[in-house]
Formats: sequence, C-alpha cells, structure tokens
Amino acid sequence: MEKKRLSKALAAAGIASRRACEELIFEGRVQVNGETIKLPQHHIDWDTDRITVDGETVKTEQKKVYYLLNKPPGYICTNIRPGKKKIVLDLFPDTNERLFTVGRLDKETNGLILVTNDGHFANRVIHPSSNIIKEYVVKTLQEITPEHLETLSQGARVDDKWVRPVSVRKIRKGTFRICVKEGKKHEVRIIAERAKLKVAELTRVRIGSLLLGTLQEGEYRPLTEKDKELLFS
Repeated sequence: MEKKRLSKALAAAGIASRRACEELIFEGRVQVNGETIKLPQHHIDWDTDRITVDGETVKTEQKKVYYLLNKPPGYICTNIRPGKKKIVLDLFPDTNERLFTVGRLDKETNGLILVTNDGHFANRVIHPSSNIIKEYVVKTLQEITPEHLETLSQGARVDDKWVRPVSVRKIRKGTFRICVKEGKKHEVRIIAERAKLKVAELTRVRIGSLLLGTLQEGEYRPLTEKDKELLFS
C-alpha cells in the first residue's frame, strides 16, 4: 500500500479533521509501532504499521457517517472529557463510530453543528478557502439601537486580527442576526461585547445554505447528499 502522511492518514481514517489530527500529533497522543510521533509529515504504511491514538488502535476504514445536531448549551465540543463535564458525544450513546464535531461551538452556545467521522469532509467545511458563511441569532439583555448595529457591523479584533461580519440585522427589540465567515473562537461574542451588548443567548442557525430547521436541542439527524451540497452553496 502507498505510504501516506500521518496527519492525512488519520483524517482519512475518521479520527478528526486534518488540522485537529495535526494537533493530536503535536500533543504526543499518536504512536506508530509503539513510538510517539510528533511530526504530521511522518509517512506510514497501513499494511505494516500499527497506529494508535490515546492507546486505541486506528482502523484504516470506517463507514463514513454525517449528522446535523442541535447542540444544547452546557456541552463541550471535544473528544477528551475535561473532568466530569458534558461533551457533545454524550448525545450519541448508541453510535459505534469514532465521532468528532466539525469545528466548535463554545460551551454556552447552542444550535447547528455537524458531527462526523470523515476527516476530509470536516477539513473541507472548516478550511478558510471554502468561505462558508455561518449565521447566528443573538439575544441580548439590552434593546438594540442603531448605534449598536453600526458598531456591530464594524467588527472587532479577535486573535490579533480585525474581523468584520458579513451582515448584521436587527430582528426585534433585543435580538439580532449576524453572519460571519472567519470562524474565530468566540468571534460573535467578542463583536457583541465591543458594541457593549450583553449576550443572553447565542444560537447558530445556518452553515452555508444548510439550516438548523426544527430539530429540538439535543436532537440530531443524518445529513443527506442534498444537505452536503447546501453547505457549500
């Protein structure tokens, strides 16, 4: 069998997105034939090498699965449980595949998130070159004024980079919609904070043209081929 880069091989095996697989390697959680490897470009051969992640043997092929989940607040997007905290994968108790979230929503944010075991698919969704827009509905403790909307539209500095939303629109007295595509951590909350708005509830309702729909919090459904097309349209 042709040799492959370790990070690409792990992503193809459904461990995580390629970027997340690189992080696993850097953290020393990946072993090849019992040796900890910290270079993502290390080449492996599935026919002769035994690869483990956190001590668990990685299989070369898994049936690829794709889910749309309405994440409830209070759940963390990680495969490693910090203490006794709840993680998103707790919502999939009857699934045998090694799942992971496509990107992350912070603990108190709810709404649309994708869950899969297809690393290449995940990488395509989260890679900046895809330019996928995400839409959020934000409920605030204050009434939203034109001045607030002007400041929101200006964006904010996130991770040493100034980011601007694609659009901002007031829905009602204390609720607005915001569309972003940077994908920075806490991006929407930081933009709201700069506008001196206190976020009471933050919900992601759209990725690309794929909508959250009528799923209740904690519910999920399989993605259809049409859903996958909507992500990139």
